[in-house]
Amino acid sequence: MNDQLTYMASRVTAGRMSRREFMGKAAALGVSAAVASTIFADAARAETPKRGGTIKIGSSGGESTNTQDPALTASEVPLNNLYCWGETLVEVDPEGQIEFRMAESVEASADAKTWAFKVRKGIPFSNGKDMTPEDVLMTMQRHSNEDSQSGALGIMRGIADMKIDGDNFIVELETPNADLPYLMADYHLIIQPGGGMDDPGAAIGTGPYTLEVDEPGVRHGFKRRDDYWDADNRGWAAEVEQLVLNDATARTAALQSGQVHAINRVDPKVASLLDRAPNLAVRSSSGRGHYVFIMHIDTPPFDMNELRLALKYAINREEMVDKILRGYGSIGNDFPINASYPLFDDTIPQREHSIEKAAEHYKKSGHDGSPIILRTADGAFPGAVDASALFQQTAQAAGIPLEIKREPNDGYWSEVWNKQPFCASYWGGRPVQDQMYATAYLSTADWNDTRWKRDDFDAMLLQARAELDDAKRKDIYSKMGMMLRDEGGLILPMFNDFVNGVSNDLGGWIDDPNGEMMSNQAAVKCWLKTA
Repeated sequence: MNDQLTYMASRVTAGRMSRREFMGKAAALGVSAAVASTIFADAARAETPKRGGTIKIGSSGGESTNTQDPALTASEVPLNNLYCWGETLVEVDPEGQIEFRMAESVEASADAKTWAFKVRKGIPFSNGKDMTPEDVLMTMQRHSNEDSQSGALGIMRGIADMKIDGDNFIVELETPNADLPYLMADYHLIIQPGGGMDDPGAAIGTGPYTLEVDEPGVRHGFKRRDDYWDADNRGWAAEVEQLVLNDATARTAALQSGQVHAINRVDPKVASLLDRAPNLAVRSSSGRGHYVFIMHIDTPPFDMNELRLALKYAINREEMVDKILRGYGSIGNDFPINASYPLFDDTIPQREHSIEKAAEHYKKSGHDGSPIILRTADGAFPGAVDASALFQQTAQAAGIPLEIKREPNDGYWSEVWNKQPFCASYWGGRPVQDQMYATAYLSTADWNDTRWKRDDFDAMLLQARAELDDAKRKDIYSKMGMMLRDEGGLILPMFNDFVNGVSNDLGGWIDDPNGEMMSNQAAVKCWLKTA
């Protein structure tokens, strides 16, 4: 049996099986988690990290308007960049556990209202200055500032006070929250000198690389730091280059030709073929990511819930999962939570596709019959244009005059998303429900891209934070999910797997349900076997 498990573990390190699959198969064979983990670790040690060379990443989600300011990061290319040069207080590992980074430990009061993060000493920024607790405090203050336009503003609003006590960064919450460490893992909260107050886009942080080339919408280049504090675990390559490849065909071709070592968002239509190519593997992991169509509920005609319901019933979720995701995902239910989240309520009824109900709600809406414009682009999510066309067909079958407007990829995230009243979009999800809701559905959240502003919903979110009884907390989250499902501006047809293409020359790859490209850290955690 051990030989069988060793073989399976070797498939994990070769990129042909995820660690989660390995552990599941081991359990099915009656092997304990401890024994399976030992066998896996032995196999993993056989793949020794190597230093040197240039890791090249091909990624969609890059625009000419991108910046290095963590507060404004909204798509994959700038997010990959952040982790090359910066780090947060804590991270969430692939198993969903807190991993300490700029904080070396955390302690909470008994009521989970006061939290103390002990900040590491002797960690240098790339400008030579040591990081201090004051830098942590100022970083958090900047992202709490109403003028920062930070994507983390929603989660920071639950903080009543922040201060420094010796080596500790102290957070006082308005209401208790057992999930606070997960909120501090938000990628916007990269620790910067002086909090980034003076120059937030300077790309100065504690990460393993320094920014050397910055051509937004084209490419970004990084060089390894000699003084990186965690050199035994990250930053194996001498250099990292990220190419912006928004076109799916171009990304695939770049991987197949050896121009890059890894790509994100493999088109599900070609994933099975790509996986059979020599020296390549398709690595996918299911998680909390979702492909969506978002409506501003404060903007006509989307201010009519009957119209919103008409559109929700019109969409054929099963067809989209089949034709767009090709099985690399699952159907959604018009609220942003699935079984990947703790305290998910699987008894919430699944909304079914119904032309009859769509037509009925559309008639009740009293809409004047003018075109309803849905904006989309290839870069919104893989297959977004095709998904929009499928949506248009089923909507028109219900008598809904849905019209598609295709937008350029460049500028989509700065000029369309969160600005136009109806568009295709995606979310990578968050580790816990509180963070997902606080980031995108709290009334005051800067990234409230459906304009969902409900005092009763906000109150329930705060109530859930303060509730330490899991059963009661689950009930609150269930009510929040139902409210969004039935009244919100989110049309969520599908939860997507994170599908990446990886060269077998790249070592250290681990499937991570927290996000694509190893939760955007492939460049800092992987190495070149041929270096």
